[in-house]
Amino acid sequence: MTESMDSTTAREVFDSDGIRSAVQEILISIGEDPKREGLIDTPNRVVELYRDIFSGLRSDPEEVLSVFFEENHTDPVAFTDISFNSICEHHLLPFHGYAHIGYIPKGRVIGASKVSRLVDVLAKRPQIQERLTTQIADIVYRCLDASASYVFMSAEHMCMALRGVKKPDSRIITSAQRGGEQEVKQLIKTISLSKS
Repeated sequence: MTESMDSTTAREVFDSDGIRSAVQEILISIGEDPKREGLIDTPNRVVELYRDIFSGLRSDPEEVLSVFFEENHTDPVAFTDISFNSICEHHLLPFHGYAHIGYIPKGRVIGASKVSRLVDVLAKRPQIQERLTTQIADIVYRCLDASASYVFMSAEHMCMALRGVKKPDSRIITSAQRGGEQEVKQLIKTISLSKS
C-alpha cells in the first residue's frame, strides 16, 4: 500500500494473494516446509482468519451509531460485559476481554446491539487497548450527542502471556470518559451497580 492512497481506498484493500504469499514466506523463514501435509492449506486458512479478524478496517464505526431513537430519556444507560477480541498491533497477537460502556443521553438512545457492534468494528483491526477505549468513548459521546460517556475495559494480552514477561492471566485495565465530572460519576456508579 502506498502512502498516497487515501483512507477510503486503504479500507477497501484486502490482498488475499499477498497474504498467502507472505504466510508461505514466513513458514519457509522459520524453517518449515509449506508443502508439508499439515501446512499446505495454512495460507488459505490465514486469509480467511485475517478477513474476519481485520474486518473492522473495512467498516465505518460511526455508521453503526447512525440509527438511533429520539426518546425523552436523560438518565444513565450502561452496557456491561461486552466481550471482545482484538489484535495487538505491536506483535500481531490477540488480546481479549470485556468492555463496559455507559452514556447519558440528551434524548437520543440506541439499540443494545449497536454498542456491541461498535466494539466489534473498532476491535477488529490492529489495535492497542488504550486507543480502542478512547475511540469507543469518543464515538459514543459525539454520535449520540451525549451529556457524557464512560468506557472501562479489561483485557488479557497474549503478547504478555506468550512472550517477554510471560505473565498469563494478568490484565490491562483502561478507561476513558467524556463530559462533565458529575455525569461521569453517575455512569461509573451505574456500571458498578450492575456488577454487584
